Amino acid sequence: MCFRMKTDWIVCGEAESGDAAVKMARRVKPDVVLLDYAMPVMNGLEAARALSALAPECAILMYTMFVTSHLSQLAAAAGVRAVLSKDVNGIGAVMEAIEAVASGNAVAFGASG
Repeated sequence: MCFRMKTDWIVCGEAESGDAAVKMARRVKPDVVLLDYAMPVMNGLEAARALSALAPECAILMYTMFVTSHLSQLAAAAGVRAVLSKDVNGIGAVMEAIEAVASGNAVAFGASG
């Protein structure tokens, strides 16, 4: 995974579902969580709502094939700091967004490249 190439980052886990992501975040207390919208058991919006309640200081990003203005609005309400499109945003843009939110900087919401 490209994230492991960042020597100043610690990748603390990878979850197969939204529910597993929430459970893992409860245990490892990450600074940043990257979610997909389409995940089994609990989708990315549901996971974001749970994560926001559990750890409001955690920066949540969503990387998905399903970017729409409606999803971006729902994601913002759920505590997601940016929604990035898998169709438009490559891994470099995702890494830049992670760096930005981890540093406390704003990310263009609903960024499309």
